[in-house]
Amino acid sequence: MGTISGAGWLTHGGMSGWRDLGHHAVAFVLRGRGLYEDENSAHVVVGPGSLIFSFPGLRHHYRPDPGTEWTEFYLIFDGPVIDLWEAQGLLNRKQPVITGITPPEVWSHRFEAVLGSSGVLATDPALVEICRLQEVLAAVLCRLSQPEDSDDSIWLQRARALLETSLHRKTPLTAVAKLMGTGDQTFREKFLRLTGLSPHRYRTIRTIDHACEMMQSSDLLDKQIAFNLGFCDEFYFSRRFKEVTGKSPREFRAQLPRSTVDGTADQAF
Repeated sequence: MGTISGAGWLTHGGMSGWRDLGHHAVAFVLRGRGLYEDENSAHVVVGPGSLIFSFPGLRHHYRPDPGTEWTEFYLIFDGPVIDLWEAQGLLNRKQPVITGITPPEVWSHRFEAVLGSSGVLATDPALVEICRLQEVLAAVLCRLSQPEDSDDSIWLQRARALLETSLHRKTPLTAVAKLMGTGDQTFREKFLRLTGLSPHRYRTIRTIDHACEMMQSSDLLDKQIAFNLGFCDEFYFSRRFKEVTGKSPREFRAQLPRSTVDGTADQAF
C-alpha cells in the first residue's frame, strides 16, 4: 500500500533553493511564518497550522520571513495508495498548501503520532504507519468541508481561548462551560466532537507545549517550569510531560535541538 521513508522535526532558516524531492511529502508548520512557491506559479503565505504538500516532479521552495523562528514536522512517503489519493484529487498539485489547521500544537502531535508511541520511524509495520498517515490526512481534509465562519467554528475558537487563558491557574472546566453558556457535560461532549480531544486532554497538551517552549527558550529548571505552569510538584509535572510527549523532561532536553530521523536536520524537504 505504501511506506514512510523519512520523518522528523526541523528548525531551520528555510530551503537553500528550488527542489524536487522525488517523493510525496508533507510538512506541518508549528512555528514561523514565510512564503511557499512552486513552478505552477503558486505563492502562498504559510504560518503555524499550515500543511505543505510536496509532489514528485514538482519543483518548489519555501522560506521563513527574516528573523522568524521556524519549526516543522515532516513525513516523506510513497506507494500505490498515495498515488490513488492523488489520482482521485484528494491530494492536488494545484493546492499544495492547506492553512488554518488549528490548534497547531494539537495537530503537530497527531502528525508525529503517525510514527507510533515511540516516535521513531520503522518501529511499527509499514502498513500500520501508512494507515495512520491516511487517517490524519483524512481528518485534515474533512475539516476543509466546515466553513470557517460556521457556528461550530466560532464556538470552538472561543472554547479554546478560554481553556488556554492563564493555563497556570487551571480554571475549572465547569467554570469554562458556564462561560460558554452550556452545562458541563454538554461542553465536554461538543468539544470532543469538534476536536477529537476532551477539554482536559486539550488543556494538558497545551500546557506541556508551553513547557517545551520554556525548555527551548530559557534556562529554567523543571521545578521552576512546574511551578510556573501550576503543577503541584516537579514529579507530577514529569509524569504528565512523558504522558503527552512520550519522553521525560530530561530526555526531551537531551535532544535539543531535535534532529531528523534520517540525519538531515539542516535541510527542509
